[in-house]
Amino acid sequence: MKRATSLLIATVLMFISAAGDLSACTNYLVTKGASTDGATMISYAADSHELYGELYYWPAGSYAPGTMLDIYEWDTGKFLGTIPQAARTYSVVGLMNEHQVTIGETTWGGREELHDSTAVVDYGSLMFLALQRAKTAREAIEVMTGLVAEYGYYSSGESFSIADPEEVWFMDLIGKGPGNKGAVWVARRIPDGYISAHANQARIRQFPLDDKKNCLYAPDVITLAREKGYFKGEDGDFSFADAYAPADYGALRFCESRVWSMFNRVAPSLGISMDYVKGVPGAEPMPLWIKPDNKISVHDMMELMRDHFEGTDFDMTKDVGAGPFACPYRWRPMTWQVDSLTYVHERAVSTQQTGFSFVTQSRSWLPDPVGGVFWFGVDDTYSTVYNPIYCGIDRVPRSFAVGNGDFHNFTWDSGFWVFNWVSNFAYSRYSDMIRDIRIIQRDLEGSFIAGQDGVDQAASALHKQSPRLAVDYLTDYSCRTADATVARWRKLGEDLLVKYMDGNLKDEMGHVKHPSYPESWYRAIVDDAGDRLLYRELEKKE
Repeated sequence: MKRATSLLIATVLMFISAAGDLSACTNYLVTKGASTDGATMISYAADSHELYGELYYWPAGSYAPGTMLDIYEWDTGKFLGTIPQAARTYSVVGLMNEHQVTIGETTWGGREELHDSTAVVDYGSLMFLALQRAKTAREAIEVMTGLVAEYGYYSSGESFSIADPEEVWFMDLIGKGPGNKGAVWVARRIPDGYISAHANQARIRQFPLDDKKNCLYAPDVITLAREKGYFKGEDGDFSFADAYAPADYGALRFCESRVWSMFNRVAPSLGISMDYVKGVPGAEPMPLWIKPDNKISVHDMMELMRDHFEGTDFDMTKDVGAGPFACPYRWRPMTWQVDSLTYVHERAVSTQQTGFSFVTQSRSWLPDPVGGVFWFGVDDTYSTVYNPIYCGIDRVPRSFAVGNGDFHNFTWDSGFWVFNWVSNFAYSRYSDMIRDIRIIQRDLEGSFIAGQDGVDQAASALHKQSPRLAVDYLTDYSCRTADATVARWRKLGEDLLVKYMDGNLKDEMGHVKHPSYPESWYRAIVDDAGDRLLYRELEKKE
């Protein structure tokens, strides 16, 4: 029996050591008929307080019969077991493979008794094994469900976004419990022209039982629920989400609210009520997918990932918790008590603990190395820059490479640390500094998007001559632009420190100004302190 190559093992170990707990993530899904250019798109924010954001890469490989692959849990690095390696694997950058197949996830946990601690394959391994072995989204679903059926599913409940240049699928999956190897799951194809979303809560409810073109499911998904006492009734009334992940208030307020925010922004004409995410009894759950009012561009997707519920009842910039400079972030814990009553901080899409995030484009009309673009950013989505990383590259930018820095040691060579340095400084005077940040962010992303057609055309022309020439060109472009972004971001951080040092503000001429707090904040101080801070005129002596 042979083991996988040392390169693969080393890469896996570096990857899992940095993964952390990715249990609070957000995915948006866009079909080609709902996008402005005909691409399918997925977005994903890997949100964990212990995640070091970096860009993973696995080269394609060929393996001899009998080669075995070690499986480690993504979240902890725990060794789970070994499985046979595939004879042929495809290259993977981030969470996109060389055939433009992409996968994202969000964890929802579900019924604890269905966790199988003896299983071999966790959710992270499922994603990367599928990307290494599948040329289409349907093949990825087959790989994932086949692996858990044969080796067991180690993790808790997950939702997966799975896309190729033609189709976008949504899958909910959970294990069957100790001594019952495998998983129960449902996968639904998002109708073309529609969009979907998930954020740490199972979302598939009723589903068609006889439409294999658009809906796939485990044969025992309903019978297991009956056996466990999770469901009684006709098969046609069965709801996966209600049976395997019944929602509590936290699931609505912290998770489904992020889905609502996306739906509200792309289809305000639908007037989808907030009652469900507010936990109003009897409120209708949100649909699994909707049709947007207008088609969505890759830039729109980036902006959708930059959401703090602005303009809604959950707007995080409005209450006193935002401080004097409207900072839309709240430090953990998310729930807290005052006078024995429990209160919450909102959980928005954009959050401070994001390790990395991405927006993908899979485009059927271009050669695979050119058609797949993995727009990658690190740290807080609102203040990150999404860099174009083409799926056909054969190395990743040094600034984002695995092994370039770690979660516990700062280095200027690391994109993760440079972006965190800027954002954490900005939190102190957010409403002012974020304007400076957004100017540079929009300039960089705007230039990447404006130049994309030219890069595509040049790479496609080279691909006709030789695919190798296209790979070299796209690798150089992706690495050069990403490393330049990090260098520019370091300069931005230096400029912000000079401009806002000590709570002051230097104007364009370099003159130091002393900007005041907003009047609303002065009133809040007075309401709290009363006359203690009152300036009093002294009586003059005769």
